[in-house]
Amino acid sequence: MNPEARGAISDSFFELHFSGGEPQRLDRFLVEKLPEYSRSRLQALIREGRVAVDGFQARKAGQLLEKPAVVSVSIPAPEPGRVLPEAIPLRIVFENEDLLVVDKPAGMVVHPAGDHHTGTLVHAVLAHAPDIEGVGGELRPGVVHRLDKDTSGLIILAKNDRAHQWLQNQFRNRKAEKTYLALVDGAPPSPQGRVEAAIGRDPRDRKRMAVVPPAKGRAAVSVYKTLQAYPRHTLLEVHPLTGRTHQIRLHLAFLGCPVVGDRIYGRRTPTLPIRRQFLHAARLRLALPGQGVLREFEAPLPEDLTKVLAEIGQ
Repeated sequence: MNPEARGAISDSFFELHFSGGEPQRLDRFLVEKLPEYSRSRLQALIREGRVAVDGFQARKAGQLLEKPAVVSVSIPAPEPGRVLPEAIPLRIVFENEDLLVVDKPAGMVVHPAGDHHTGTLVHAVLAHAPDIEGVGGELRPGVVHRLDKDTSGLIILAKNDRAHQWLQNQFRNRKAEKTYLALVDGAPPSPQGRVEAAIGRDPRDRKRMAVVPPAKGRAAVSVYKTLQAYPRHTLLEVHPLTGRTHQIRLHLAFLGCPVVGDRIYGRRTPTLPIRRQFLHAARLRLALPGQGVLREFEAPLPEDLTKVLAEIGQ
């Protein structure tokens, strides 16, 4: 980052100089000059009226800069008290100055939403790394991707805006490889395969997702293979190539082999003694911010799930 090009007056106010030449979208210019902030956050600042071009409030993110201009950006300090830190123990798999990789337990919600205002992963991370406050948004600081409440395993959180943007791009461009372990009722049609089925809101219940016609949902792709076949169940390794809400659970139910313990998309009464769905984010492989080499992280199967496998394997 070039301080002279930015002309920073303070930590929260910047004067940026567009020198003219090739026309450039305002949001792309801001991303280039302020790379520590994500494009979505800078676009939000434009919508909030916090960006001006030559003293006039910017009209929209796609506004073209065509001649030399001074672009002023006012970035507000994080609002205090929106999400308060809570000293909740974390299983940290890896940490550096840019990010945290956490082995999330089942039963923990990732960020405040709905009726979950305390006890979330975000509350715990704020207590461990206070500087994460405001990164990527006030209510979801550091959150790059999510896991369902009752899904255990690996989740990554960014500790600064530069890392947040880098990691979001890894997931958006399908460069992050996620591996899940799922125990299902019955068996899939073939020992290994690929599921391509669009996902959208369930037209009968807006709180649920559903496999829908392509024109009514978003493309979703999952690849699976069998690790172990049991008399009435199958242990699968699943790689979601896209990141739709409830994707793995929906795709496996679509194949006729729902995840054991999934009371929403599977059987209301679990076929095995388990209190949550048997779904675990076991491995995560991606490039860390500023690095070209891929790193792989692993989280062992938690005790409640290993106990289920031990019982059906007897």
